[in-house]
Amino acid sequence: MTQQRVTLITLGVQDLPRARAFYAALGWVESAQSQPTVAFFQMHGAALGLFPLDELAKDQGRPDAVLGTGAITLAQNFPTEAEVDAAFDAALLAGAKAVKRPEKVFWGGYSGYWADPDDHIWEVAMNPFWPLAEDGSLTLPD
Repeated sequence: MTQQRVTLITLGVQDLPRARAFYAALGWVESAQSQPTVAFFQMHGAALGLFPLDELAKDQGRPDAVLGTGAITLAQNFPTEAEVDAAFDAALLAGAKAVKRPEKVFWGGYSGYWADPDDHIWEVAMNPFWPLAEDGSLTLPD
């Protein structure tokens, strides 16, 4: 099995019902694997989990740790600038906060950033150097 993979991304959240509602408003469908204390969303080849911050700290064996959102950006790439704009606008309609409206960027693509209700940062982008498969998956070119 390859080591270069991520199968689950867990975001620590302050208010699980609010986070569930936000991702549902984005159009994400919660998995039957969800439980009252954790939400799971099936993604393409991986899953997204939402877990209360205090419970996440306990699960990590650091019950007194003060967890934040960290220095990480989650990204979704799209084949066109129009699809980036549509995804950005959909996130705002679902309750996201605009961080940076999509625009042409120095590396030759087009991208913007929004934050979910817990300030997890998401990038929406179109990278002309990284073609996407028909199913939206990304394989970096050689």
